[in-house]
Amino acid sequence: MKKFLATSLVASVLVVPTVVGAEGLQSGKLTKASSEPAASIVKEYVNKKGDFSVQDVQKDGSSNIVRLQQEVDGVPVFGSVVVGNVAKDGTLKAVVNDAVDVKGKPGLAKKAAISEKKALKLYKKAIKATEFEVAPKAELVIYPVKNDAVYAYKITSTVLAGGEPSRWTYFIDANSGKVINKFDQLAHATGTTVLGTSATFNTTLSAGKYYLQDTTRGKGVYTYDAKNRTSLPGTLWADADNVFNATYDRAAVSAHVNAAKTYDFYKNTYGRNSYDNAGARLNSTVHYSTNYNNAFWDGTKMVYGDGDGTTFVALSGALDVVAHELTHAVTEYTAGLVYQNESGAINEAVSDIMGTVAEYSVGSNFDWLVGEDIYTPGVSGDALRSMSNPAAYGDPDHYSKRYTGTQDNGGVHINSGIINKSAYLLANGGTFYNVSVTGIGVPKLGAIYYRALNVYLTPNSNFSSLRAAVIQSAKDLYGATSAEATAAAKSFDAVGVY
Repeated sequence: MKKFLATSLVASVLVVPTVVGAEGLQSGKLTKASSEPAASIVKEYVNKKGDFSVQDVQKDGSSNIVRLQQEVDGVPVFGSVVVGNVAKDGTLKAVVNDAVDVKGKPGLAKKAAISEKKALKLYKKAIKATEFEVAPKAELVIYPVKNDAVYAYKITSTVLAGGEPSRWTYFIDANSGKVINKFDQLAHATGTTVLGTSATFNTTLSAGKYYLQDTTRGKGVYTYDAKNRTSLPGTLWADADNVFNATYDRAAVSAHVNAAKTYDFYKNTYGRNSYDNAGARLNSTVHYSTNYNNAFWDGTKMVYGDGDGTTFVALSGALDVVAHELTHAVTEYTAGLVYQNESGAINEAVSDIMGTVAEYSVGSNFDWLVGEDIYTPGVSGDALRSMSNPAAYGDPDHYSKRYTGTQDNGGVHINSGIINKSAYLLANGGTFYNVSVTGIGVPKLGAIYYRALNVYLTPNSNFSSLRAAVIQSAKDLYGATSAEATAAAKSFDAVGVY
């Protein structure tokens, strides 16, 4: 049976947004030097596609990274993002133009005929839920469909009651009320840890009890106890003597320590202050449900099951799993990769890659396996996935072998194997499909992929977009003719992604 960590296997791909006229990544001296603000330079370069609002402008050494959201009369076009890299002299030196040509599309002649309240009612009926962990929110967007575009409500919620946790996003046609598309984007995946090792960590003393509350990192790292129930977040973990050595403590110690390690990894390696880069509080809940063989990020917190002891032990015990799940949060606040098809597979692969880089940087027992510490405790050497040999666990390792069905949200976990293999070759080196790649090491792998995620990837990026983003990131960091940029290109050649 195929294994997936931390997502529902239910998928329904009705209409996938089509990026009409998207130009992908362009680089070089794209404009003349200018004294205009960076955002204005990028807007002017892409203004033929329509109007844009400024999402973000970040300093990047001597350059500015500008992220624009395409709009029509103030309504955002879903997934239609432009990213520009503007040099100090006002020259646009790289741009990702995923803007969509929606001018004059017949579907936009039909304005929203149903209200937000009606759309929310239709959503609740469709997902058959009345109780929500995170209440549904509706946003009016323009949704590209084939050669047209329509107004739609984008609605997402988190549901825990009534079975397997879910985080369904629906796109409901604002004129007809029909569901255009939907996908479940729940991104699952001194004391003693789950693995039996000793650890030292920060707690807070209050009213004679020591709480798993670390106030030294961002807005804090907090760990809760669900007490084998499904009510979240549970109770903030408390202890009388500040020694967390009981068997029941181990899942909490691991969650607390691994969340802190992941925070430190992003902060000390890339200067990122928590997943939102603004110090967001890291909340973790352990002992969720009974014998629950999964972990997930629900948009606000990490949640870990204890496992059934055969398929999994407590999932908070694996640093690469914790870093994998929190990278989903980083992705949500950067590229916003849609959790379907190739963009969803990039989403999963980036989480595997950064989880592995975190294990290398702040963990121990580094390897190219994912989740090996907590998967099948009775089977030595087993894992959820292998980056060095995805085929060992039934995942494709070359684009010619990609999965094209509708299961697993269009193969988001399955096809991540293709990108994982490419990343392994980039770091480790090797010859694959008669293509030789010179390895550049794990730290440089992480730096390149983090930059690609933070700068050049957009919601609808596909594998070819990722290739361009990774190569451009290598050029930015190490030079246009560097060995790293050459290796980046070769790593994608080797897995058939062009």
